[in-house]
Amino acid sequence: MGGKSRRSGIYDDSILEKGKFVLAVDTSKEALLRTEDVDGDGLITVEDDGPKCFSPDTIGNPDIQVEGTYQLANLLQALFHAQENGEKYLELDSRRLSEDPVRRLERLIKGSWWDNLTRTIDASGIAKAAKDPKTAADPNDQPRIYIPHGAPEQHAFYSRLAQERPEMNMDVQWLPEGEITAEFIRSLNDKSGLVALEMKEEPSERLGLKGLPFVVPGDRFNELYNWDAYFIAVELADTHPHLADGILRNFIFEIKHYGKILNANRSYYLGRAQPPFLTDLALRNYAETRLEPGAKDLLKLGILAAMKEYHNYWMTPPRYDEESGLTRYRPIGVGICPETPAHEFTHVLAPYADKYNMTIEDFGQAYTYGEIQEPDLDVFFLHDRAVRENGHDTCKRLEGVCADLGTVDLNCLLYKIETDVAEAIRTIFDDHLEVPAIFCAPGQVAGRVESSAIWDRAAKRRKQLIDKYMWNEEKGMYFDFNTVAREQTDSEYVTTFWPLWCGVASPHQAALIVEKSLPKFECVGGLSTSTEHSRGPISAKNPQRQWDYPYGWAPHQIMAWDGLRKYGYHEEAERLCYRWLHMLTRVFVDYNGMVVEKYDVTTLDGSHKVAAEYGNQGTHFKYANQEGFGWTNASYIHGLSFLGLHAKRALGVLAPYEVYAKAVKGS
Repeated sequence: MGGKSRRSGIYDDSILEKGKFVLAVDTSKEALLRTEDVDGDGLITVEDDGPKCFSPDTIGNPDIQVEGTYQLANLLQALFHAQENGEKYLELDSRRLSEDPVRRLERLIKGSWWDNLTRTIDASGIAKAAKDPKTAADPNDQPRIYIPHGAPEQHAFYSRLAQERPEMNMDVQWLPEGEITAEFIRSLNDKSGLVALEMKEEPSERLGLKGLPFVVPGDRFNELYNWDAYFIAVELADTHPHLADGILRNFIFEIKHYGKILNANRSYYLGRAQPPFLTDLALRNYAETRLEPGAKDLLKLGILAAMKEYHNYWMTPPRYDEESGLTRYRPIGVGICPETPAHEFTHVLAPYADKYNMTIEDFGQAYTYGEIQEPDLDVFFLHDRAVRENGHDTCKRLEGVCADLGTVDLNCLLYKIETDVAEAIRTIFDDHLEVPAIFCAPGQVAGRVESSAIWDRAAKRRKQLIDKYMWNEEKGMYFDFNTVAREQTDSEYVTTFWPLWCGVASPHQAALIVEKSLPKFECVGGLSTSTEHSRGPISAKNPQRQWDYPYGWAPHQIMAWDGLRKYGYHEEAERLCYRWLHMLTRVFVDYNGMVVEKYDVTTLDGSHKVAAEYGNQGTHFKYANQEGFGWTNASYIHGLSFLGLHAKRALGVLAPYEVYAKAVKGS
């Protein structure tokens, strides 16, 4: 596992003998880029065909040479940060340039990236949080916020803020007091904005309120997302507990006022949710804080909120299918989702645009606003909205059928909610939990008392349904169930590991998954979302989707690691974890500190290069990465907790898993 690598330049410790040196920031940065940034993209990567050896104009130590992609990129990052801070000269310890990449990435995530991804919706933060790279920019760059009627103190706060700071040009709007309809959501397409989150009284603030912090995924995603924030919050408990607390309380606020945890807190997301993880987050947070004042009260709020979302949203038709007893993703909406440009649906819309002799964009606009009626498109976009609520937007498995599917992922998560609620009521609340009016779904009686028994029965029944409709003994895999066609689908997907994480699978089922399913998904960089067979050949009618083979995503890795460990498959979990972290570390070293949304797990060369759909997020920076990507950051921190010292050292020298495993076996 030792040796040198001219390619990455992370093993050569000759520079360590040089010690500290000082250099002029502006001229050194300019010279470095001129010499080494051959393609002019503001980054120094393995693809830059420069000399990979730079002699900076130092003060007091003229013999310094910086060699290799990794050290050169680290020097560029240091110069950029110094320039941003207004420094004319920079003193550097040369050892920092060859810092172990595992320690460096962990340090960046914990030390600055989480902070750079943090937002608040208050006097100090709303201008930053309001920016939405996904939609056409408002010509006046106008911050806009929508307030639920149950939070009049927030409407007063933002109205006063708008009056006192007219230069912000902020628009403050009420949401309807009654039901929010699909038509109302569509009416906001050309005036989208934030929807309010939780605030707290803060006497030190001049206007008396302070927004609770939350963490955004990054790049084009500048909102509080549901399942992204769950994975992020779990990893914040140790180093940034106030952020984990803020995310949890913001989720509770959303359920109180919107009936569900929104896909994200933008107006165009008001009609849909995302995969529900609230009970697990609430219980994890309680486990970390149970000795602190108010910890049990916050857990109670989290459990009550999850119960409301369960009854108000997930167990209500049309999401709940009475015939099968399964739950489906089926949100409300009209037309094309406004955060998605019409041209992304060219393969679907082109025949209709040709039919009406219109451009794709013009047809999409006319169709969305009801000027053109096309029932078949209504069905397509019903399923498209369901795919986005499912979170796997988009993939072949779900396209054109998602709203009809009782999916493995959703029904396993609801089983987890049922077992979590039962356990919390039984062991923490003495089997007696009173439900106040604010947490009642329509038709429920305020003040009723919940016991664990009904939730235990619900979980038992759901497990039976999952086994009946989704488990395939012969293939050793869980499949989605089509509630309209009344048949099990045949799409092989990585969600087959979710029953392990949620505790649905029996030991026998877990063994079959490891034996028969795991080899289908395991690649050199971790787990692929689907199998190549299920994705099929790429063509104009079957374009490459970002949630399909050969791409892998952080949440699937995390849930598989944790699920396998839960059933005793520690070796398999460590192997998958190492593969994922090795791929991430290699991209980080070779591409100027890059950490992105998704990866091609079938290759270790440029695995961050994803051309499907909107491309890859986390790549749009120059000189220095300042935020990474939310749940990928979380997966790195979580994964390191699985690995021992030897594995971390092997990662630090970019040893492939097979090399590491052979070394460990031979030691």
